[in-house]
Amino acid sequence: MNAEQTQFPSDVEAMDFLVSKCSQLKSEISKVIIGQETIINQILISIMASGHCLLVGVPGLAKTLLVNTIAQTLGLTYSRIQFTPDLMPSDIVGNEILDSNREFKFIKGAVFANIVLADEINRTPPKTQAALLEAMQEHNVTISGQKHKLEEPFFVLATQNPIEQEGTYPLPEAQLDRFMFMLWLDYPTFEQEIDILKSTTSNHEAKVDKVLSAEQIILFQKLIRKMPVADNVYQYIVRLVESTRLNNPNNQIANKYLSWGAGPRASQYLVLGAKCNAALNGKYSPDIEDVKAVAISVLRHRIVLNYTAQAEGYTAEKIIQDLLKQ
Repeated sequence: MNAEQTQFPSDVEAMDFLVSKCSQLKSEISKVIIGQETIINQILISIMASGHCLLVGVPGLAKTLLVNTIAQTLGLTYSRIQFTPDLMPSDIVGNEILDSNREFKFIKGAVFANIVLADEINRTPPKTQAALLEAMQEHNVTISGQKHKLEEPFFVLATQNPIEQEGTYPLPEAQLDRFMFMLWLDYPTFEQEIDILKSTTSNHEAKVDKVLSAEQIILFQKLIRKMPVADNVYQYIVRLVESTRLNNPNNQIANKYLSWGAGPRASQYLVLGAKCNAALNGKYSPDIEDVKAVAISVLRHRIVLNYTAQAEGYTAEKIIQDLLKQ
């Protein structure tokens, strides 16, 4: 039994420790990031579920600062990749060079970090996008037939700018499916923006403390997997995901407004997301309300709207909300 396991005589005590630490995490992050409580909570959920996030928001909403702050509080290594049209796959995963001894030596790329910020991922061609997405799926990279394992825990936060389309390469639906969550970053409220101005236009410099270690995060990720789930929650998740699929006469919303529905990976992430949401709220097993709490973030990028939905002004979020009411 390793050192981390001996600290917790039972899974219940380990879960209670997780809840207290996540409360401390949010407190530390709030020293730097004003508002965005929902986004912070869902990013923490995805980390504990070993998932990745796609964050959509206009420039200037502190996406980079948020990721950097979370990395500091978690005691993790952090890497930022600015995606551009001329970025090569080797810039991300690394490459081999011939050293002074005439031997090939592998030089690690920017993906070799615990938290990787892929800034404006849709600005680089599909070949470079695929290099990162392969690392996300496999947690290793292959160079010259040799596999190189990535550091654990490994988490990717990719960003997209929703208002600029010129010179971009949108991610295909199959690649979007690799992300556990798609999160939309909103503008701050009036009061929050005043607080932002006060804190960022003065000499005030907030410092955050490390709350969790990489080893503890891995332990919690395993703990989340062990959390029991009631059969009615599994059934609700499968019915919800099935309701997004076509060619079933009972799925009236999907048949009218969707051209494609969510696959089994959506069901898997709904289970893991519900487990994490329950854990962060002090519960030892998820219920249907925990599924609803993560449903929009899990499903919004896994359903494809048809022309009827676009013509009638339906959004993915509205359709998911209607499906949840069913």
